[in-house]
Amino acid sequence: MGAVSLLPLILGLLLPGVAAAHVPGPVAAPPSLWEWNLAPWLLALLLGSGVLYAHGIRRLWRSAGRGRGIPMTAVVAFALGWLTLVLALVSPLDPLGGRLFSAHMVQHELLMVVAAPLLVMGRPLAAWTWAFEPPVRQALGRTARTAPVQAVWQVLTEPMIAWGLHAVALWSWHVPSLFTAALENEGLHVLQHFTFFASALFFWWAALGHDPRRGQGTGQAIALLFTTMLHTAALGALLSLAPTPWYEPYIATTNALGIDPVDDQQLGGLVMWVPAGLAYVVVALVLLGRLITRQGREGRPRVH
Repeated sequence: MGAVSLLPLILGLLLPGVAAAHVPGPVAAPPSLWEWNLAPWLLALLLGSGVLYAHGIRRLWRSAGRGRGIPMTAVVAFALGWLTLVLALVSPLDPLGGRLFSAHMVQHELLMVVAAPLLVMGRPLAAWTWAFEPPVRQALGRTARTAPVQAVWQVLTEPMIAWGLHAVALWSWHVPSLFTAALENEGLHVLQHFTFFASALFFWWAALGHDPRRGQGTGQAIALLFTTMLHTAALGALLSLAPTPWYEPYIATTNALGIDPVDDQQLGGLVMWVPAGLAYVVVALVLLGRLITRQGREGRPRVH
């Protein structure tokens, strides 16, 4: 089965829940620590994606043997990515993000820098495919191999295109007029979270989806990660060093919580600048270390 066979399922099972994050309402009392986002449809989407993945893994391992096809490490990665989505979208972090810019940035980074790569490493497309009966899997495979589907997938996962789409999404939505419009309009906010998470999925697929055993694309993946670290750090620095708030809706909400809006924005910028940037560097260094080790083994003379 091709990797694109369940592309609509990613959009149907994960992206709607990600997109429907908070939209700040009128200034209200500080949110309770126990204020969770328990929207039934959101919980259903998250539960559905997890159950479908688990069912697919169970059927695959029953057929091929435990750990074959999709290894245990990939299953753990998906589980951690799924739990990160729950943390970002269901926990009190979600409503708090409607009142604090810094909380909003933590939510965005969890979606783009933690959940997205873990889900990619979890190989959910293959697992979800195996959740269906053989006739359905065969039909999905035939659909995935059609020229239009292959063309769209190749475009969206082409490294430079995926890198560019993610960069454009990140920078454009942080333009004050667009970010403010998204805070004040539910439809735009849905579109903002959709583009953040979807572009992150395609970016991480481009960076991590190559065959590590052959080293295909490893050098390019390292370049993608380092350059993304640079431009996201630049955006984080601009937010942190700005002397005035960029986003007007947060002025009232942060003041209502007794927090200075500039301090809140600086903290949000630091979240993007330091820990998120460090994540890109760590992954790039891991890939570089594996590449050097592999090349060293290939260049080592054989002892007969």
